[in-house]
Amino acid sequence: MPSMSISQIAEFLRPPRHAILATNGRDGSPQLSPVWYLYDGGDLLISAGATTAKVRNLRRDPKLSVCIDGGHPDARYVVIYGRATLVEPDEPLQEETRWRIIRHYYETEAEARQYYESIRGSQSVLIVVTPDKILSQDFT
Repeated sequence: MPSMSISQIAEFLRPPRHAILATNGRDGSPQLSPVWYLYDGGDLLISAGATTAKVRNLRRDPKLSVCIDGGHPDARYVVIYGRATLVEPDEPLQEETRWRIIRHYYETEAEARQYYESIRGSQSVLIVVTPDKILSQDFT
């Protein structure tokens, strides 16, 4: 099956798709989490609750993988293998990026703002995924 070019991968990752983030659990087993993301300059940006299992796992072991598929009938997918850098709640741009990710997934500013306000009090960590390897398939 043919893979996508770098520009096709960037174009594929631009729309608001769901992704599955895989981290390594304490016992070595995979821990999977559905996440929202923003593809920005070659990095994948993911906002996650500061006390979630995925963040605890990444604090211990920064290796991860992320799978994004096109859903039906878009028969394409991208898998990113890499390492996470965590941007803590009090660091600059963390909250701004959290808002950008949320806004990316809502059609209107008002809907995004309503959701953002409902979670604003919870601490989040920005997960910056720097790819080591990207695989893709285009079955279309």
